[in-house]
Amino acid sequence: MKLITVQIKLFRNILDSTEVNIQDDVTCLVGKNESGKTAFLHALYRLNPARPNVSFSVPVQYPAWLEKRHRLQNVDLEKVRPVRAVFVLEEDDLAVLEQHFGTGAVKSDKITVEREYSGQPIFTFSTDEESAVAHIVSSTELPQDIASRVAKAKSFEELDLLIADLKESENSQSEASQAAIALENRAAEVLGDVDFETAVEIALDELMPKFFYHAEYSSLPSRVKIRELLEADETTLSDDELTALSLLRLAATDEEYLLNPDYERRKRELENIANAITQDVLNYWTQNPELRVLIDISQETQTNAQGQPEAVLDELKTRIWDDRHWLSLPFSERSSGFRWFFSFLAAFSKYEWSDEPLIILLDEPALGLHARAQNDFLRFIDERLAPKHQVIHTTHSPFMVQPGKLERVRIFEEKEREVGVQVSQDVLSTDPDTLFPLQGALGYDLVQHLFVAPHNLVVEGTSDYTYLSVISDFLKEKEEERVCLDDRWSIVPAGGADLIPTFVTLLGHHLDVTVLIDARKGGHQRLSTLANEGYLTHKRIITVGEVLGRKLSDIEDVFMVEDYLLLFNRAFNTNIQPADLTGTDPLISRIARHQEVDRFDHGRPADVLLRHRDEILPMLSEKTLERFESLFKRINTTLPVEPEEHSGAPNH
Repeated sequence: MKLITVQIKLFRNILDSTEVNIQDDVTCLVGKNESGKTAFLHALYRLNPARPNVSFSVPVQYPAWLEKRHRLQNVDLEKVRPVRAVFVLEEDDLAVLEQHFGTGAVKSDKITVEREYSGQPIFTFSTDEESAVAHIVSSTELPQDIASRVAKAKSFEELDLLIADLKESENSQSEASQAAIALENRAAEVLGDVDFETAVEIALDELMPKFFYHAEYSSLPSRVKIRELLEADETTLSDDELTALSLLRLAATDEEYLLNPDYERRKRELENIANAITQDVLNYWTQNPELRVLIDISQETQTNAQGQPEAVLDELKTRIWDDRHWLSLPFSERSSGFRWFFSFLAAFSKYEWSDEPLIILLDEPALGLHARAQNDFLRFIDERLAPKHQVIHTTHSPFMVQPGKLERVRIFEEKEREVGVQVSQDVLSTDPDTLFPLQGALGYDLVQHLFVAPHNLVVEGTSDYTYLSVISDFLKEKEEERVCLDDRWSIVPAGGADLIPTFVTLLGHHLDVTVLIDARKGGHQRLSTLANEGYLTHKRIITVGEVLGRKLSDIEDVFMVEDYLLLFNRAFNTNIQPADLTGTDPLISRIARHQEVDRFDHGRPADVLLRHRDEILPMLSEKTLERFESLFKRINTTLPVEPEEHSGAPNH
């Protein structure tokens, strides 16, 4: 079965979630703390839990402020249904049902399952009893005349009456009596000792996937008392003890091995298991590839019934060996993120190779992991879990949201008390705290994609980006060959000169970066320091002044004065002429001095060029275009030499 929708009602702070669509692979529940994400998983988990001793409880889980009111209204709270799920039957499920009950006996391809607070499940489905009766008759060996007679039955009630008529034959060994017995036996094979609807419900219950829930408190203990755990009733064990029990079963397929005191046998098997777990961990744990899992079983000497001493296995101990530092530490002393990941692998090992249908519920998975490790865990979900199981996980971490897969996201918001938790697939929440993980994920993804190109030209701001890209495109479109920026460049505005060194520090070691900056001594010095430290080469630091042959220059100085004033005057509705400006300092300083202001918005003249490019570009002087060509040529020289078949823009 595949889960397609879930609705939670009257459970903790969820009054009515309305129907929440569930993805075929991974569904991500996003919201701030106490927004109802965990409550949603807890209610769904109790629909059909994989672990024992999990149930609903009115005193614990019914909305506290409504419990007294509803009792006074004579509502039977044990009959309230806090969870409702809709499943679609897959081909394998339909094949099982058809083989057992006959083709068409179960008409629904969708099944609704609810569970009361009392624990009683309620199945809603559609059946065709006539088809089931026909299946029983056709699959029973009967004489032709009797088969024709009982084939008229349209229901099990009618079939029972016909069987009763056959039994009334005077001779108990007659064909009629034998046929009645055969029909009764065949009906018992199909229905058991229940009616048709109940038999279908039992079959659907067996096909329904169980829910495996894992949270932070399901962590594996460093030391596990083996005998106590093996002899304990599973229904009495806590989540962390059940996780330890899964590891014990992973470490030993039978009790004969686990309880065998022979050291060599025990040690070899434990090493094999430890190696397998290590491989699993390191496939998805890139933070430290030099860790190894060590598992051992300690012994203690006890006196047996005959008063003789004997060695008895006592504790299973887990340690982590670090090849980088040549030491091992108890499992409990590793980072919380590593412990969580290892514990999940141990707990899930019980189900990974089982054919039992399973839906995985992860409450704030990988919360203690570094951002890159969280990305590793998302890869684990997609590669190891989702191909075989549906996964539903909660998060408020931007790094556990995949911007390219926002269809997986469901937004959780807690409104006022009378409304409770609201769930939406539309990522247009008005609560900034709720949206933060999505905004963070999108922001991180945007930054990553800005630097996905192999060749990045980092500039100070958006005005630099506009001038370079617009004028380069203009020169590229001209009939005669002109110098423009190579097509391989990805222009990245850093958001200010002060931020450029930070960009280079973060990305200079991993990607080809060329920096174009205004000729300002402070910024240039910081970049030179980074070049000396190996983040980029000196030849990839370009100042505008270097190209223009001036000590101090800004990107605006690449324009001839009259050309830039054309943009400035239109942007600010002024009428400044070149003769009005005095001095030899950068153009924007001269304009600010003439206007008697400290500075002006440099983006507005660039915006004029962008919006009116078709009108203004042909008006630019040849001298301005030549200066930009010189700048483009200098920038292009920092690119690596490409093979001749490269189809980039010409570098003249």
